[in-house]
Amino acid sequence: MVPRLERLYSVIEQQRHNLLASLKNLSNEQLNAHPPTKWSINQIIAHLITAEALSVRYLNKKILGINEANDSSLVEELKMILLVASQRLPLKFKAPNVIVEQTSSETDIKKLSDEWIKTRVELKNILDRIENKHLKRKIYKHVRVGMLNIQHALKFFLEHVNHHTPQIKKLI
Repeated sequence: MVPRLERLYSVIEQQRHNLLASLKNLSNEQLNAHPPTKWSINQIIAHLITAEALSVRYLNKKILGINEANDSSLVEELKMILLVASQRLPLKFKAPNVIVEQTSSETDIKKLSDEWIKTRVELKNILDRIENKHLKRKIYKHVRVGMLNIQHALKFFLEHVNHHTPQIKKLI
């Protein structure tokens, strides 16, 4: 794997590990409890997994045409800055329908964890196939800002988990 991608992947993997470790002493009831109209911890985890899994599915298709994809530019860097800012501000966003419709209703944290591991293994397999010369190729489609490169994808995964972590901490 290209060293830059390996570093980013290691960061999101450590983040995933730390998040799940912070939940290990919670009961199934605690993991599935939620105030009215709010998500439970497990629903948040399922949402994170679904967002990543759909992205990985898309990346699997786009990597086949990576040689024909355009490079990202300053425009995509600006989009990424706005996307990161949106994840860091204490704003609430409605999850896109495509993600909501496909989010698992699984209530067992072990099964959710296994699904996240499976998604991350698939992601790693994609990252292993990307050459240094393709790092800026626009192969990732974010539902709100459009096409970005693979580095942006990994940074978004990191920011997305960071965005939902305060919700999880509040529920704990």
